[in-house]
Amino acid sequence: MVLKTFGWSFAITALGLVAAVLYGGWEAFGIVAILCVLEISLSFDNAVVNAGILKKMNAFWQKIFLTIGVLIAVFGMRLIFPVVIVAISAKIGPIEAVDLALNDAERYEQLVTDAHPSIAAFGGMFLLMIFLDFIFEDRDIKWLGWLERPLAKLGKIDMLSVCIALVVLAISAMTFATQAHQHGGTHIDAASTVLLSGVFGLITYLIVGGLSSYFENKLEEEEEREHEAEEEAKRSGKKVTAVQLAGKAAFFMFLYLEVLDASFSFDGVIGAFAITNDIVLMALGLGVGAMYVRSLTVYLVRQGTLDDYVYLEHGAHYAIGALAAILMVSIRYEIPEIVTGGIGVALIAWSFWSSVRRNKALAAAEGGAGDKTEVSSGV
Repeated sequence: MVLKTFGWSFAITALGLVAAVLYGGWEAFGIVAILCVLEISLSFDNAVVNAGILKKMNAFWQKIFLTIGVLIAVFGMRLIFPVVIVAISAKIGPIEAVDLALNDAERYEQLVTDAHPSIAAFGGMFLLMIFLDFIFEDRDIKWLGWLERPLAKLGKIDMLSVCIALVVLAISAMTFATQAHQHGGTHIDAASTVLLSGVFGLITYLIVGGLSSYFENKLEEEEEREHEAEEEAKRSGKKVTAVQLAGKAAFFMFLYLEVLDASFSFDGVIGAFAITNDIVLMALGLGVGAMYVRSLTVYLVRQGTLDDYVYLEHGAHYAIGALAAILMVSIRYEIPEIVTGGIGVALIAWSFWSSVRRNKALAAAEGGAGDKTEVSSGV
């Protein structure tokens, strides 16, 4: 079962790691491996959401999403989007960006280094909003209860996450108010660059969130109409055009899944810039990770187990928060890739271990006669 579901992912992983070694040696191998782990972990909640919606779709639309939809996700977001970010930030064409990355690494590195403040500010704000919206939401299951309980109470204040993000952005901009860098012989105010790019990152987050909400509402409306039509048909004894109704509802599900996948992909793609500026290594690491999102989605649909590792989503979001902080700090200070990747992987591994320990404790409590002690997260 596992080999059948994850077979292609394993094969793509092997090819991706071999390609990394051939491209940049063992250092590139390590970077791609870290990117794979981060992308898989950050996308775990993506797979869980996908599985929950896919279960409502018929076999045809499931196949459409798992083929065409995943191709869009892999090539559109994981491969093309990083190139677009570099091209816009460095003010060069996408084709030129790829050409420089492959054929003139020194010039490419210089362009990306010059553009780093804008990339870091954009990505830092986007990831920070994801993290803040997560920790300010009151959840039934809490991982670090001592921290998440008071934050959930604060989260009742409207627009708190936006206000905090803007304060962080303003502080970051003021920090670099006296700094400037040279780009193409033009004097550029780094404070303005950080401020403007950060605002665009915030706007992008709000737009993506708005689109997700829109398609989610459309999906709910279509499901409600389908249910009402079926109930009416039962009462009148008429036949229901189930194919049309299922197809229309499934179409909105497909659009909703694509928008959701794009929004979930943003954190992995932008987080990758905290680890490396090399778009080739990004494409390898994120591409491999995207394959596991597909495999995890299929596995969760078939097994029906969506809550085995309840703290993994928490760990992934704390990793996003760490990446956001690292991106903002990296505007001024250079942070080693191993530190950036290591922090994220450590947080995710910790949450996974906590989930396993919680499952064991629950199993032991259920097996113990008369043991009704409430099981905590153990953290």
